[in-house]
Amino acid sequence: MEDSHQQSHQTGMLTFAKDLPNVCSLAGLLCALLAIYCAVLGNFPAAIIGMIWAVFFDWGDGIIARGMKGRTDEYRAFGAQLDSLIDIVSFGVCPAVFLLSYGEFSPWFLPGAFVIVATAAIRLSYFNIFGLVDSSTYMGLALDNNVIILAFVVLFEGFFSETVFSVIIYTMLMFMAAFNLAPVRTPKFTGRWFYVLTVYTLLLTVIYGWILWSR
Repeated sequence: MEDSHQQSHQTGMLTFAKDLPNVCSLAGLLCALLAIYCAVLGNFPAAIIGMIWAVFFDWGDGIIARGMKGRTDEYRAFGAQLDSLIDIVSFGVCPAVFLLSYGEFSPWFLPGAFVIVATAAIRLSYFNIFGLVDSSTYMGLALDNNVIILAFVVLFEGFFSETVFSVIIYTMLMFMAAFNLAPVRTPKFTGRWFYVLTVYTLLLTVIYGWILWSR
């Protein structure tokens, strides 16, 4: 047991990073970083594409991990920590920057950005301790749902003025933050839902890609 414990400490960090589920997690982090970059530049369609692909890879890493046989406890623990830290960026910092940029970095949007990041930190900390209510149920709305809903709602920005739609986005994200922390049970979408997410991701990529191309 002591030799095994010592050996786990000698495993290099990059060895864990090369684990396939963790590679998938890091691909999601890259998508989130690109989304933040595009949001800062005011390229919101490209930012949405990056955000929705971050969700896709976030779901994908778990599916890959569950399908791998012989994965050690150390790799599973490392993957869980990496996934949680990346979620802070993908579903906390990224939507917060999106909101700030959409609000033209007005100070009025700072409280909302803080609420988004703080909500992500609180929810993920809670989940890391208590986990799921059961195998298919979360306590509160999962953070990735915020991006899924946001990506759909932004499709309708052309029907409103920029000022009005910024208020709509602000209000919607605050309501979702409340549901993220609410003591309500929500389903964990797994199994066939990943195929639905895949179609949704590809469809939105095409739509937002067309919006970018037509500019």
